[in-house]
Amino acid sequence: MTVARAIEEALPDYPLIYFGDTARSPYGPKSPEKIIQYSRENTGFLLARGARLIVIACNSAASVASDLIRAEFDVPVFEVITPAVRQAIAVTANGRIGVIGTRATVRSGVYEKMIAAAAPGVRVESSPCPLLVPLVEEGWLDRRETKMVVRRYLHPLKLKQIDTLVLGCTHYPLLRAIIQPRIGKKVRVIDSAAAVAAELRTFIEENPDIGVDSVAGRGNRYYVSDVTDTGLKIAAKIFGRKINLELADDNL
Repeated sequence: MTVARAIEEALPDYPLIYFGDTARSPYGPKSPEKIIQYSRENTGFLLARGARLIVIACNSAASVASDLIRAEFDVPVFEVITPAVRQAIAVTANGRIGVIGTRATVRSGVYEKMIAAAAPGVRVESSPCPLLVPLVEEGWLDRRETKMVVRRYLHPLKLKQIDTLVLGCTHYPLLRAIIQPRIGKKVRVIDSAAAVAAELRTFIEENPDIGVDSVAGRGNRYYVSDVTDTGLKIAAKIFGRKINLELADDNL
């Protein structure tokens, strides 16, 4: 949802079809095979409802399934990792970048591989943070327990003297207010949502055939695989307004 919100702000005239797999999340602890299966199903769901391009707004899915989705579906596919990598490389001063993410994202080594390919001299320190997604989805955004967990996860990265921290999960921007002071005020915190939205805007401007005219009059739609009170509250917090979350059919 943090990525969907950034896309809304960057491209207010373009209809957005969002799908959040709330019934099967989090993806981080799941096997690569399951993440690939879900990513295929989710992409098919969006395309069946008129999507002209796909944004994989989940680091776990992007790290495991983005190449496969590009190969299997004949539409432009964007993901949240590449823009974050570019931005992190651009802003680091001491060449030490930290990454926090789910177990699936960290296990994939995708940030290390991409940064090594683009900037061989840059060091990457990654730390899995498996408790953060459940805490966010429980709505514990400013609880003492959450602050303690964040401090524990960030401590090893502070010891490595990183000057840039990539939020390698799209849940984590909701915790930015407690992450920033605990990693240090001088550390640049990279949120890929704005970066991927800017990349998407540039692509659409350069490819007007994937335009709003053919879908004019259709407003944004927000589908989820399970509607919960907590999900509705988090959606309202992220978007700054009440969001109508529509329950997707069972056969994704």
